[in-house]
Amino acid sequence: MKCAAPVPRVIAVVGPTAAGKSDLGVTLAQRLGGEVINADSMQLYRGMDIGTAKLSPAERQGVPHHLLDIWDVTVAASVAEYQRLARAEIDRLLAEGRIPVLVGGSGLYVRGAIDALDFPGTDPAVRNRLEEELAEHGSGPLHQRLAAADPEAARAILPSNGRRIVRALEVIKITGRPFTANLPGPGQDRGVYDTLQIGVDVERPELDGRIATRVDRMWADGLVEEVRALEAAGLREGRTASRALGYQQVLAALAGECTEDEARAETVRATKRFARRQDSWFRRDPRVRWLSGAADRRAELTERAMALLERPVTA
Repeated sequence: MKCAAPVPRVIAVVGPTAAGKSDLGVTLAQRLGGEVINADSMQLYRGMDIGTAKLSPAERQGVPHHLLDIWDVTVAASVAEYQRLARAEIDRLLAEGRIPVLVGGSGLYVRGAIDALDFPGTDPAVRNRLEEELAEHGSGPLHQRLAAADPEAARAILPSNGRRIVRALEVIKITGRPFTANLPGPGQDRGVYDTLQIGVDVERPELDGRIATRVDRMWADGLVEEVRALEAAGLREGRTASRALGYQQVLAALAGECTEDEARAETVRATKRFARRQDSWFRRDPRVRWLSGAADRRAELTERAMALLERPVTA
């Protein structure tokens, strides 16, 4: 006998930047009586609104959003801390009979929330030595070292992301194993929750165009002014927030290292590269169910997502 399966206890909307995840997450939460939990590592920071494409209160359409604006820009991000916070929100919503809708493109944060990942601790001595090397030589040599020790981790981490490179090398030193060995392989059945992962897919030419348009809109909406205000609040000293796409480039322009036009062009290029890495990360997980977010199919996206939730099962 065939019957409709119950809605999964957790929904995760994932995929590359500018694909349309945020809007789909809001719509699904509205349809299901759920609430959104942010899984974008940079939207955790207070004041980083324009450059992270954070939905405005009006765009959230009355849907409660959680884990937005929880850290000052001087706080170093911690996936382990995010895992603790996200699971607390998920458990609370489930206890209230509401559907948690996790939305974001930070792959490790998504997996930290829904999968049985254990994050190694830290060693201050090892961390300090690596950070001294980073300050003296830059991220390039450290990324080369990471590529030799753990090629998969090096492919997933931008060569300019010194903070994440340092963390990966620290874990390798502490555990004696590749950084990626601490993660379950994609598709391994180590889920903490019954989760449906919906990937929003946009073909590369269209996605690249959306990214360029988004960056232009960020500049028009006042990204430079936002970064200037955050710089006064300590952004430049924030190990994580200062590396965010757009913010890093504007900080360079404010320091006279490039022009604003050059910063904008570099933001577009870097964001396109980042979107490719996001897509590659989620493509490795066979649990993700991909739906087209192309402009000519956007009107169908919600209904196709709802159809996934109502998949038939054999009883």
